[in-house]
Amino acid sequence: MQTRSANPDPRNGDTAALLDAVMFAADRHRNQRRKDAEASPYINHPIALAHLLATIGGVTDVDVLRAAILHDTIEDTETTEAELRSRFGDVVAAMVMEVTDDKTLSKQRRKELQIEQAPDISNGAALVKLADKTCNLRDVANAPPVGWTLARRQEYFEWAKRVVDRLPPVNDALLRAFAEAYAGKPEGDGSPGEE
Repeated sequence: MQTRSANPDPRNGDTAALLDAVMFAADRHRNQRRKDAEASPYINHPIALAHLLATIGGVTDVDVLRAAILHDTIEDTETTEAELRSRFGDVVAAMVMEVTDDKTLSKQRRKELQIEQAPDISNGAALVKLADKTCNLRDVANAPPVGWTLARRQEYFEWAKRVVDRLPPVNDALLRAFAEAYAGKPEGDGSPGEE
């Protein structure tokens, strides 16, 4: 009887490789919660990205799907680039690095860099970034972070659109999904009763 390695070859493109990334991300994000009123488990977010990529975008590239699952591990956990390279390979680690913000910079500078760097990222990273912004818009519209004012939610929508507008055109179906999410932008001028 032939057995499989506990660490599947990251280039084999099989389900085990994708599930290995899910297990790794679930472990790394295990104590994290989203900032919505329900404090949803953080792992729901990267899983939603991979789901959107596969179901709406028709993405079958396992490296892209794994990068989506792992996209916040370096930025929001103690995971290192070297660790991702060792476990998931150079291609996945490189995509994750392309979508990882440098937390030593101010939030404003990180946001500016996302806009500036968007045209130059790889197609795989652009798919992950597009899915991330789409899922985030859906979340901000339907389950916004606690304490976010109408104005802040509207600003997030505008900034996300500026990032996406500069990405390489990688997937029409995902761009349509982003446009649909963007159409859900909260409206109003923030006057009393609209928050």
